[in-house]
Amino acid sequence: MQDNGSHFTKPTFLISLVIMIVFLIIGAAFTEQFAEVANTVFDYMTTQWGWAFILGVSIFLFMSFYLLLSPLGEIKLGGDDEEPEYKTLTWFAMLFSCAMGIGLVFWGVSEPIWHYMWPAYGEANTVEALHLSMRYTFFHWGLHPWAVYTITAGALAYFSYRKGLPMLLSSCLEPILGRKGIEGPWGILINVIGVFATIFGLATSLGLGAMQISAGLEQLFGIPSTPGTWAVVVIVVTIAAVISTYTGIDRGIKWLSRINFVVAIALMLMIFIVGPTLFILDIFTHAIGDYLQNIVSMSFALDPAGEGAEGWAQAWTVFYWAWWIAWAPFVGTFIARISRGRTIRSFVIGVLLAPVLVSMVWISIFGGAALYHEHFGPGGLSDPVAADEAQGFFMLLSQFPAVTLLVGLGMFSVTVFFITSSDSGTYVNGMLTSGGDINPPWQLRITWGVTEGLVAAVLLYGGGLGALQTASVVAGFPFMIIMFLMLYCLMKSLMQEREEGSLPLEKKRIMDTLNELKENRK
Repeated sequence: MQDNGSHFTKPTFLISLVIMIVFLIIGAAFTEQFAEVANTVFDYMTTQWGWAFILGVSIFLFMSFYLLLSPLGEIKLGGDDEEPEYKTLTWFAMLFSCAMGIGLVFWGVSEPIWHYMWPAYGEANTVEALHLSMRYTFFHWGLHPWAVYTITAGALAYFSYRKGLPMLLSSCLEPILGRKGIEGPWGILINVIGVFATIFGLATSLGLGAMQISAGLEQLFGIPSTPGTWAVVVIVVTIAAVISTYTGIDRGIKWLSRINFVVAIALMLMIFIVGPTLFILDIFTHAIGDYLQNIVSMSFALDPAGEGAEGWAQAWTVFYWAWWIAWAPFVGTFIARISRGRTIRSFVIGVLLAPVLVSMVWISIFGGAALYHEHFGPGGLSDPVAADEAQGFFMLLSQFPAVTLLVGLGMFSVTVFFITSSDSGTYVNGMLTSGGDINPPWQLRITWGVTEGLVAAVLLYGGGLGALQTASVVAGFPFMIIMFLMLYCLMKSLMQEREEGSLPLEKKRIMDTLNELKENRK
């Protein structure tokens, strides 16, 4: 058995930790300059490279459907006789809680209201703006983001469980790097980029969660939601996440995810029943059709003439696609870790289709109730959302009876989403920096858990939501390039396996022997 202490001397761990320490020192010492640089970088990345994010994520979606519908979907992520490690409901609860929980709670109300105030085109605060708001919210939380996770997680699960390689992002490039190159210089670079993207993508969501919890504290107890409060919330919840990560996946993450899944469903049912039920059903049905009818045009929309809603695509779609890509190493690795034994087809159905339906239901209930309140009711949500997006969710809950109960459940749900996201992020970084150990030592997990919390606190204190968005965009771009290489290697290996599967057994053995000899010569 490998000594746990040896994990702390691995190049990926040392390089990643040094980069994070330098970042923390600069961010804490030069707060104002950091915020200015963050805004400049964000503007450059979204305006100059927005087209790359738009095209890239659309390609990932197309290839995800190809994996679902083609004969390649019959291949298992593991041995031919292996069964799934986790039951379907538990598996789904874990991947959903760790993938999108915080974001959906944060933006489920605020994004539809924002699109109602600032639509992609046309006049604000109109019937057309109301319809557009749900269409684009479905778009931003629909098939495209989950396709990013499908490609990353599918490639990693295939090369790890089917090919017997370490649980490393660099393993997905084995057809290019070779087995020895996985932990060589190029492999280290790829895994360091994965750690970088994971920490900053996760810090964005942890920051959103801290802002949301602070908004709930302000709603319940009158505690002002300030950067100082955000930092305290990050510290407290990071401590809880560290305790959770110490208990392991089968106790900490699994049980918290199960509990929170039930709480989230209960909260949805409450708002659905006491809210504008008929309007929610109507807008859910209308928005699905609107989304599916316009998905192609939305997938490639950038407003190149710069007329109408200037900057809208960069502020929303480009930011979201970069955010999902920055999350891909973290979420993809975690989904791969819990998906052993499933066929590619069942895997894609679970990762690509099922969560999209749940997301649409959530957005229709909370976003639909908010739009009804704003368009047909007394209003009053637009100004708080425009001033602070974190206020939207709890401002909506305050419009219903039993405010304390609803806000309390909402805060509990956000907090658990916060903990499970941070907890699973520590596992991922632990795996990436320990040579692919699927059960990295608790000392390593705690190290990354503390680092994630510190990065989120520095970003929040140094620039709030703007700094968080910048971190996501900057971290997402280099990993998008890696994702294209992962997709190429995955398709090459799957096609090769499919062809070899139809060969006579004796010929297949000869080919395997020749491939092994070639590898040994390298």
